[in-house]
Amino acid sequence: MGEIEDALDRAGQEHFTRQPPKTLKGQIGYLIRQLGTAKAVAEQIGVTADSVNRYRRGARKHARPDVAARIDAAVRTRWQPQVRRRQQKQAAATGGITVETRARFGYTAPVGTTDDGRFRRLTVHLPPAYAQRLFDAQAAGAPDRELRQVIADGFRDVYFQDSGHRALGLSEVELADIDYLDLDY
Repeated sequence: MGEIEDALDRAGQEHFTRQPPKTLKGQIGYLIRQLGTAKAVAEQIGVTADSVNRYRRGARKHARPDVAARIDAAVRTRWQPQVRRRQQKQAAATGGITVETRARFGYTAPVGTTDDGRFRRLTVHLPPAYAQRLFDAQAAGAPDRELRQVIADGFRDVYFQDSGHRALGLSEVELADIDYLDLDY
């Protein structure tokens, strides 16, 4: 997953109404119910189906730290999809999305102005239309480059051009070298 998709996933996890299972046995049981078979879970987390069955039965109480992290990530990615969809729908309809980032922004501007990219720390609330574009692109499996461009377009319109009140000659904004990025909706 790319940086933007990771940030969208983290933002979705903030809306959980219940916490996901914490025990290894509970997590594996949940994944088996979601994916159907121990073999499918094994492929997802990078272990053998026998190991998955041992985790499920409780014969192994602890997984290696790297495997435990993959199990936890797989559970959190699938946990409460209806809650996530409801929050995304609300953000796309009325709430919008807040982006906090430190990244290098470059842009195409008229002759005589500087277009050198530089690091900026920005917290910008993007309107619902950009939230909808971002969620639609993620659902369509768009690469991280396209997700970045949606956010960059939002920054161009909301931050750099101040919703049409300044920098109207600014045509293209590029979001590069992301130091960190956090989303909230």
